[in-house]
Amino acid sequence: MVALAALFTGIWALYNRPVSAPDWPESVSGFSFSPFRLDQSPQSGRFPSDDEIRSDLELIAKQTDNIRTYSTKGTLADIPFLAEEYGLRVSLGIWIGPDEAENEAEIARGIQLANSSRSVVRVIVGNEALFRREVTREQLIGYLDRVRAAVKVPVTTAEQWHIYEKYPELAKHVDLIAAHVLPYWEFMPMADSVQFVLDRARDLRAKFPKKPLLLAEVGWPSNGRMRGGATATPSDQAVFLRELTNALNKKGYNYFVVEAFDQPWKSSDEGSVGAYWGVYNAERQPKFNFQGPIVAIPKWRVLAIASVVLAVLTFTLLLIDGSALRQRGRTFLAVVSFACATILVWIGYDYSQQYSTWFSLTVGALLGIGALGVVIVLFTEAHELAEAVWTRKRRRLFLPVTADEAYRPKVSIHVPCYNEPPEMLKETLNALAKLDYPDYEVLVIDNNTKDPAVWEPVQAHCELLGPKFRFFHVAPLAGFKGGALNYALQFVAADAEVIAVIDSDYCVEPDWLKHMVPHFADPQIAVVQSPQDYRDQYESTFKRLCYAEYKGFFHIGMVTRNDRDAIIEHGTMTMVRRKVLDELKWAEWCITEDAELGLRVFERGLSAAYFERSYGKGLMPDTFIDFKKQRFRWAYGAIQIMKRHTDALLRGRGPDGSKLTGGQRYHFVAGWLPWIADGMNIFFTVGALLWSAAMIIVPKRVDPPLLIFAILPLTLFAFKVGKILFLYRRTVGVNLRDAFFAALAGLSLSHTIAKAVLYGFVTSSIPFFRTPKMRSSHGLLLALAEAREELFVMLLLWGAALGIVLVQGVPSPDLMFWVAMLLVQSLPYLAALIMALLSSLPKPREEEVLSGSEQVG
Repeated sequence: MVALAALFTGIWALYNRPVSAPDWPESVSGFSFSPFRLDQSPQSGRFPSDDEIRSDLELIAKQTDNIRTYSTKGTLADIPFLAEEYGLRVSLGIWIGPDEAENEAEIARGIQLANSSRSVVRVIVGNEALFRREVTREQLIGYLDRVRAAVKVPVTTAEQWHIYEKYPELAKHVDLIAAHVLPYWEFMPMADSVQFVLDRARDLRAKFPKKPLLLAEVGWPSNGRMRGGATATPSDQAVFLRELTNALNKKGYNYFVVEAFDQPWKSSDEGSVGAYWGVYNAERQPKFNFQGPIVAIPKWRVLAIASVVLAVLTFTLLLIDGSALRQRGRTFLAVVSFACATILVWIGYDYSQQYSTWFSLTVGALLGIGALGVVIVLFTEAHELAEAVWTRKRRRLFLPVTADEAYRPKVSIHVPCYNEPPEMLKETLNALAKLDYPDYEVLVIDNNTKDPAVWEPVQAHCELLGPKFRFFHVAPLAGFKGGALNYALQFVAADAEVIAVIDSDYCVEPDWLKHMVPHFADPQIAVVQSPQDYRDQYESTFKRLCYAEYKGFFHIGMVTRNDRDAIIEHGTMTMVRRKVLDELKWAEWCITEDAELGLRVFERGLSAAYFERSYGKGLMPDTFIDFKKQRFRWAYGAIQIMKRHTDALLRGRGPDGSKLTGGQRYHFVAGWLPWIADGMNIFFTVGALLWSAAMIIVPKRVDPPLLIFAILPLTLFAFKVGKILFLYRRTVGVNLRDAFFAALAGLSLSHTIAKAVLYGFVTSSIPFFRTPKMRSSHGLLLALAEAREELFVMLLLWGAALGIVLVQGVPSPDLMFWVAMLLVQSLPYLAALIMALLSSLPKPREEEVLSGSEQVG
């Protein structure tokens, strides 16, 4: 822990190592002066008061005797007279735009001010008006000639340096060349930018030798998007300005540093970077040290300490009941804790440096909640990984019981079915008839199957198998699967002590009951569970992928859950103590009645036993749509359960009193958090698409989102995929290809799970839908229809990425990062399309299936 604290503190120190630069000169040539405060802007018509302007002028007068303004509107017209009080010279700006009437008003006020205030030493008619294409060259020349004729001081227009090279005839209509040289907008790395400014100044002097040169704007922003090699950071701003002002002073150039104070209102015109060009921030505090070494984050030591404290607290929480973890597991969790704490503190600091508006505060609050949610999910994923891989030994290991004298009470096996293929169900019953167990019965409950040709053959087969097998056809019967299972309870043999449930497609092994029922000898055990497993994984590539995805839960999640007596009961290969089930019943309001019953068993203070050996194998969905429907039902049911059992899960109490342990509450909530994260990811996707659309429609006004908007979701995505690839190979024992298959199949369900979660939060129930088995393959068009939503969103994300690249032009790192984020965000939707297409392929011949099975075996 101490070593990690030192390591991550060292990372903070490395990022904030001091950088040398010349001290800020005693005097600079001039400042661009816009005195708007946080709640003011020319667009809203809220202008600073004269007292506020005086305060700003007093501060600026300590560093220069020269300022430049941009407009004569509102109280800005008072600046020349107020500047006289502080001995400041004013380069008076006249704003020129597309509104000719407003231009005339500006010119009239500018002429009047220039002729009435002795502080005005020159007039600047227009600021980048040609560059913005708001006026024509002829219009601007006309304005210049009129003002030159009306005032006694020199007149010019301020344009970017290349505009003067493009329109050299402007020189005939100005008294001096007023050029903007802003290397940030030219994608120049900060290290090359001072020389870039000097080179452009030299070129302009050479091109217009008879005209004085004024560098009307030179500067660097402290925040905002990256542009090529140009990064907008406080340290870059400090180094650039301190080096540039000294170099320009030494060479005798006249210049204006843009600008004196940050102007948050400019972000609406110039993107987020427009707010951060000031030497002073909007609160009139200097943004960097004027003397001595420059550090990226002056208070980095406080942030480093905060991240260490947060990491230690998080690590302590993760190690609650972590005595079984090996040192490697503890080290892994410690690294995750320190990494996440460092990222969170950095995000908090970075966001605190932004100017707040109602929009940014709203987004910031949502971002904070989202970041916290992502980190919580990341911690739960990391915790499961550590416990799955680096546990000394399993704390609750329930091995098969083979002793002849073991406890083996009578078992009532229930097989609910609805509209199932008769031949498939006969296979299930034949396997049950071969059970090596002294005393059991089988109840087949067919609920609501309408076609007698479907259920009557099953009834006849039960009669052939003998008195142990009883068949019930019930129609109508409410409550779906839970209703069918509750109906069967009234027909259970009086001496049966255990109720077992299997799905209608499951063929069990003969020793299932023999090995697992004896665990009920412990009166505390109310549920005994074996994994779901499948026997048709070699039928197609689609099923091979599905099979790989299924295995993870039963060989990773259920194993770690069992250590804290917190398994999810699932409705096949499960056994329940009869007297407990008679009291609790199956919940007919919930479409995952099995998991809900298991939670109520834990709430009563009873326990469950789980062993990961497979004792029965069923059939997987044949089509992608059925695969999705099955997972939709599981995820929707999870939200139903969480809503109904909120008090017990979150606060440890329920209407009848809850005896859930901390470990049980943790695993039930943590186990469903990744699904909830998928649900929240829909909002992130929608937001990303909307933001990207704005970047395409108004590229000059909307920048790529800051990295903090995407770094955590991308980190979580990468961690989850990496976890699957690592855990499946390490714990499940599959090769890299099957681990990749599992990741692909899991990703393909992200959109379905997200929809289920959102539906679950806004609705109370939906109809139960079974997972059809033994369906034939279907065509390409139907497969595409099954993934039409995912295909649509994928194409939107790809279109957004392509549109940004085409519209925004030269890619910058932050732009490419956002494009990469859009492409990564599309991967789950692409995975869904791949799964749909695979499910549409024709099934291989039976001999090919057998060959594949033998090769694997």
